[in-house]
Amino acid sequence: MVTILDGKKCSEMRLELVKEQIEESGLHPHLATVIAGSDPASQMYVRMKHRACERVGIGSVGIELAEDTTTDRVLEKVRQLNADPEIDGILVQLPLPNQVNAEQVIAAVSPAKDVDGFHPENLGLLFSGRPRFTPCTPTGIMTLLSEYRIPLSGARAVVAGRSIDVGRPMAALLTNADATVTVCHSRTKDLPEELKRADILVSAIGRAHFIQPGMVKPGAVVIDVGINQLNGKLVGDVDFEYVREIASAITPVPGGVGPMTIATLMENTFRAAKERACGSAR
Repeated sequence: MVTILDGKKCSEMRLELVKEQIEESGLHPHLATVIAGSDPASQMYVRMKHRACERVGIGSVGIELAEDTTTDRVLEKVRQLNADPEIDGILVQLPLPNQVNAEQVIAAVSPAKDVDGFHPENLGLLFSGRPRFTPCTPTGIMTLLSEYRIPLSGARAVVAGRSIDVGRPMAALLTNADATVTVCHSRTKDLPEELKRADILVSAIGRAHFIQPGMVKPGAVVIDVGINQLNGKLVGDVDFEYVREIASAITPVPGGVGPMTIATLMENTFRAAKERACGSAR
């Protein structure tokens, strides 16, 4: 019988734990979000992050910029937040408008406040096996796998997608956990066969119901990072109802990876506050 990897339930437990730890610490962490434009999905995600902050006892500040904002304007706000002693963590909501240089903005965030884990310094630490802040979605997936006691050492893991926010850091985290990792992408030859070799399959390609049962090894653990609209419904990359029949464990969409991303953001923000309080942030 397939195990449903319930990210919502797991995230609820993680958020309660963070709340308790914050209360016991006597710290008052603060997260700042920066959003540019009026994309409904981005606005929804930011609201969810602020609600999570309120729940666990993290103060939050939202910076909203117009759709026609410039790179210089976003950089100005980021630098102000870097210099603000009250702010422990900074999150720049992606995607940014096309005219804004996202790489330049991400690189401007102080590595010590980069709770999204996207700064080149933090990614470099991850890829060298010495992680500090790691991207929230792949880290949340690793937490979910750990909570369900899914063994990683020696497992063959396949990551579909090579984005810098999910695919590549996901591969690094799995490698650090001693899995044997293959990264697939749009240029991969015979993609279905590559996917079918996976003991653990992570799909982050952004195509509704792309992963079909014939691409999945019987008994595989399937992690669906995709968030897509199909016929007015929110669905993942994986055709859940069919793939669940052959998988040993699978995440639903919604209620799988998404809640774990937000829980990890809260954990990273609290960690940033602790490091700053101890004077150990580099």
